[in-house]
Amino acid sequence: MKTSDFYYELPPELIAQHPAQPRDSSRLFILDRQTGEKKHGVFSDITQYLLEGDCLILNDTRVLPARLDAVRTDTGARVELLLLNRVGADTWEVLAGPGKKAREGARFDIGGLMRAQIIDVLPDGNRVARFEWDGDFFAALEKVGEMPLPHYIKEKLRSPDEYQTVYSKTDGSAAAPTAGLHFTPELLERIKGGGVGIGFITLHVGLGTFRPVKTQRIEDHVMHAEHYAIPQETAGLIARTKQRGGRVFAVGTTCCRTLETAAGRDGTVAASEGWTDIFIYPGYRFQRVDALLTNFHLPESTLIMLVSAFCGLDNTMNAYREAVRLKYRFYSFGDAMLITDTAKRRDRG
Repeated sequence: MKTSDFYYELPPELIAQHPAQPRDSSRLFILDRQTGEKKHGVFSDITQYLLEGDCLILNDTRVLPARLDAVRTDTGARVELLLLNRVGADTWEVLAGPGKKAREGARFDIGGLMRAQIIDVLPDGNRVARFEWDGDFFAALEKVGEMPLPHYIKEKLRSPDEYQTVYSKTDGSAAAPTAGLHFTPELLERIKGGGVGIGFITLHVGLGTFRPVKTQRIEDHVMHAEHYAIPQETAGLIARTKQRGGRVFAVGTTCCRTLETAAGRDGTVAASEGWTDIFIYPGYRFQRVDALLTNFHLPESTLIMLVSAFCGLDNTMNAYREAVRLKYRFYSFGDAMLITDTAKRRDRG
């Protein structure tokens, strides 16, 4: 398939700069993955589409203040280091800019609380940096780092918590799992009260999520790798849900990719931990995910390709064109889309 098949026009004014307040007042676009039927509501309506015995899987990763203002100790040059993946106890893969000032061997001071040295330059231009710090690493990072917002968000956060889910727990992401930003504690309690199981996985989101697909054929694109973990409690919840005839709702593409990575050919999801570079695009056969909650994604991105694999390219692009026409809010702080199978819901409901 061609990358251009996943292009659509988006007026810049539809790119959301802040989340809805309250979070669950954002709009909800409901799309039937089989028929292409479309409905519209508000996010709190999601309880109407979850039935007793279903389960909702959430990504509990927490975004790090991963953007660091670093100063070269020999020249005083300022370089931005962006933490991507932790690759050792004291080493991280980082994005450095400008790169020419972050050659191998370069040393940096970061706010007087951290030191860093570039120990390797990777083929894709990213660096590996070894860090030194006093006390707890994450406590120091909170003092010297800034939240790494996507390039299309031009306005400052009103609070750092705007870019965290209300259930974020496990430090490690360079970007938020944005489908989860719509939930409030009260809405999650209502969902649980309706007999829906809630489980958590962890996938630390890297900036590769936002990198455009530059190949003409999507099959030639090389996916970035991200670290994930599925606890036994969540694996057990999924197994019980399927045994009872319930459906697995993945909140976000991060949860979807994690579950599909861990699912066996029989659909069983095992408790596991590791790295995933799974690339899901049309033609992929889903093993475990029955419904997908997601935001509206960038044109020609791997994320819109995953959505198209789940509900079909024509359904996806038609839905996006309607969302633009109806002035939905797009991207990280934008509105949500629930992709499900209405017929299966009727069978159970």
